Amino acid sequence: MRVEYINPFSEAAYGVLKEVLAVDVKRGDLYLKPTNMTIMGVAAMVGLAGEVEGRVLFDMTKDTALFVANTMSKVAGIMADGEEFKEMNADAKAVITELANMITAQAVTKLHDLGFKFDLTPPALFTGDNMEVSSNMGSTVEALIVPMDLGGKGKIEVNVVIRERT
Repeated sequence: MRVEYINPFSEAAYGVLKEVLAVDVKRGDLYLKPTNMTIMGVAAMVGLAGEVEGRVLFDMTKDTALFVANTMSKVAGIMADGEEFKEMNADAKAVITELANMITAQAVTKLHDLGFKFDLTPPALFTGDNMEVSSNMGSTVEALIVPMDLGGKGKIEVNVVIRERT
């Protein structure tokens, strides 16, 4: 996997999370994981197709997803003080999906500016315990994980699997 594919997602995730959550975001050390993996509880996935193919997964615990949904809704003025999501209902899920859209849109704009051409699928949201995401990209492809610490309020792992189409 080329670094040109990873940096835009890492930079976009850092910038968007810092802006919409108003917390001190810290990027952790990158590491690799198998593409067949169990999600932490809530994951938004965007597929990529064209000159490159793959997926980007924004993986977090349910508690982190609720923190993100509540904070983004309050910062945007959608939710009044004292109101909060207590469960991953349709509105909370919509906020997490929008976060995936925001990060992916910024990353894809950077990639298009660099000359890479591909299409995206709309984000799909997965919730549940012990859910496994698998890939049909072969056993030699690994996911690059970019962990983002949300100022002690949880973490989001930006899980990127991209390869050039052969």
